[in-house]
Amino acid sequence: GTDIMARSLAPRLNERLGQPVVVDNRPGAGTVIGAVSVAKAAPDGYTILLATSTTLGINPHIYKKLPYDPVADFAAVVLIARIPMVLTVHPSLPVKNLKEFIAFAKARPGQLNNGSGGNGSSQHMASELFNSMAGLKMVHVPYKGGAPAMTDLLGGQIDLMFQTLPEAVQAIQSGRVRALAVTSAKRSPVFPNVPTIAEAGLPGYEFEGWMGIAGPAGMPKDLVARINADVNKALAAPDVQTRLTEITLDVAGGPPEKLATQMREQTAKMVKLAKDAGIKPVD
Repeated sequence: GTDIMARSLAPRLNERLGQPVVVDNRPGAGTVIGAVSVAKAAPDGYTILLATSTTLGINPHIYKKLPYDPVADFAAVVLIARIPMVLTVHPSLPVKNLKEFIAFAKARPGQLNNGSGGNGSSQHMASELFNSMAGLKMVHVPYKGGAPAMTDLLGGQIDLMFQTLPEAVQAIQSGRVRALAVTSAKRSPVFPNVPTIAEAGLPGYEFEGWMGIAGPAGMPKDLVARINADVNKALAAPDVQTRLTEITLDVAGGPPEKLATQMREQTAKMVKLAKDAGIKPVD
């Protein structure tokens, strides 16, 4: 999902900045590897981070020794999108809807394997909230990113996954996985027949990830404002809007403060969720 977003924005930013924008994927450790590389970069605007809610909202409460501080080490630039997620299962599971799945899982405590993009990832936290509210016990299987987890779901090595819609859309459309419900408050226009978790049997459930752009701490305010303006204009371009809507992203935009607020609110929510779910920080 982050790669799709980055490559959708890069051509527009090329035009506005007058310089090539290189998408440098650095997966692993629940986005920590990529985040650290930006945190340590010079605050000159040449290295920026396409961050996720995992990077700047969840990781600080998952890792005991996180090698960066989401507030002290980064300058918020712009919130670019909110990311609905979807509960997907392998077609071999004999369930057609959320109520059937919950009943199936309750009858098999500790037997279903639930993949995620890593400890503390948005996929992981969405599933923990679901387990807590539904009273389920499933085996969490963390991967080095959402893509390899989805690969194993397609192959039947795991049973289910809370996946971001951008990464799941093709597999759902091809019938290689079954979508039971989306995690957002509203249905996705791309899958109008897929209900929300709240309306399908678990009232009150809601979980969305997000993406934003941040730079190293110490970036001059005028530089933050310049990149913010350029990204907002890129997000407003019709072709970018169409592309991001096609992959089910809810385009955001706005001033740097909007991302900063999102970071603070996400952190507060994740503190409570991690505590309620009994998630212990890892090394």
